This record gives sequence, structure tokens and C-alpha cells, in this order.
Amino acid sequence: MDFNEIGIKAFQEKHYEDAAQAFTQAIDANPEDAVGYINFGTLLAAMNDIERAERFFQKAITVDEKAATAYYGLANLYYEAERYTEAAKLYQKSIDYGVEGADAYYMLGKCFERGEQYKLALPFMQRAAELAPNDIQIRLSYGILLCTLEMFDYALKELQFVIDEDWNNADAHYNLGVLYAVSTTDTEKAMYHLKQAYTLQPEFDQARYIYDMISQRLN
Repeated sequence: MDFNEIGIKAFQEKHYEDAAQAFTQAIDANPEDAVGYINFGTLLAAMNDIERAERFFQKAITVDEKAATAYYGLANLYYEAERYTEAAKLYQKSIDYGVEGADAYYMLGKCFERGEQYKLALPFMQRAAELAPNDIQIRLSYGILLCTLEMFDYALKELQFVIDEDWNNADAHYNLGVLYAVSTTDTEKAMYHLKQAYTLQPEFDQARYIYDMISQRLN
């Protein structure tokens, strides 16, 4: 077991000091290997030491400009700091250099969504949903984005899938209720799902507000 493996094991067990020591040893033993810097950056990010984490990810990229997980780790830091334009570029680089799976596409889509560039977000959110068809959060986010773009027929399928898989998902019920309210004449379904949303989550004031608004309009 090398120093990086020792550090990862300690990190997983939340023995952060031991992990930091192991990653330091990994870097000292092989300073031209980006992996040690990436691991240390990930550890520091988990410890909320953001400035140092950023420096370690940047050092990893200096050592290896194709270190995909370094770009991904740095992108996460920038996303959390609401630096969405920079984060988007880094998520794209992480994909270009080999990060696989849905998460990078999902986060890239979220960057564009946060920047209110909804049409740019769409292909990345769609790709994330294709790669992780059973991921409830991704399918919910994709459905909400489709609603934002008024692609209601497609959104309906996504939101219904989420509810079928997770009946207690208040956000899915809320968005499905709004979808029925704005894109159909089926006020019964709209009110049903809005009521489910605030029943499941009593502090869901927006769901209750829209429900009451529809109810008053019917009376």
C-alpha cells in the first residue's frame, strides 16, 4: 500500500491528520505526480480549507495539465463560491480529460442554469440523465429545467418518474403541480400535487400559496 492509498483509507475513516501526513509523504516521495496534490486538495476541501485546497488543485494542474480530477475538484470549489462561469470551464476540461459518469455533466448543466443560461444547460443535464437514469436528483433537476424552458411534455415524464420512484419528494410534487397549473386545464391534478407538496413539507409556503390562488379562482 503506497502513501496515497494509506491517505485515502485514513480520509475515508475521517482520520484527517493521518490522511494529511500520508498525502504529504506521497508528494515528498513523488513531487511530479499530480495524484498526491489532488488527494490533498480533496482532503482540504472536505475540511473547508478552501484557499489551500485551491492551491493544491492548481499545483496538480501545473504538474499535469491533463489531470481531470484536479479540474473537477477546482470546479467544485468555484461552484460553491458561486463562480459559475469559471466552474463551467473547469467541469468541461474535466470531461475533456477523461472524467466519466453523470456528475460532471450535471454540475456543468447547473453552472449554466445558475447563470440563467437555460438553453446551454439543457444538453448537459440531458446527458447526465442519460448516464444516470435512476438518479432522482438529476432527473428532478432535468425536469425542472425542462419546465423552465416550457418543454412541458418532456418535463412531465421526468417529474412523474421522480414521483414514481420517490413518492415523498415534495419538490417533484410542487413542480408537477405548477406544470399542470400553467400548461393544462387540469386544475384537479395541479391542486392535488401542490397539496401533496405542502403536506409532505409543511413549510413549503409557495406550494400552499399557489394552491390557495387556484382554489380562490375556482370559487
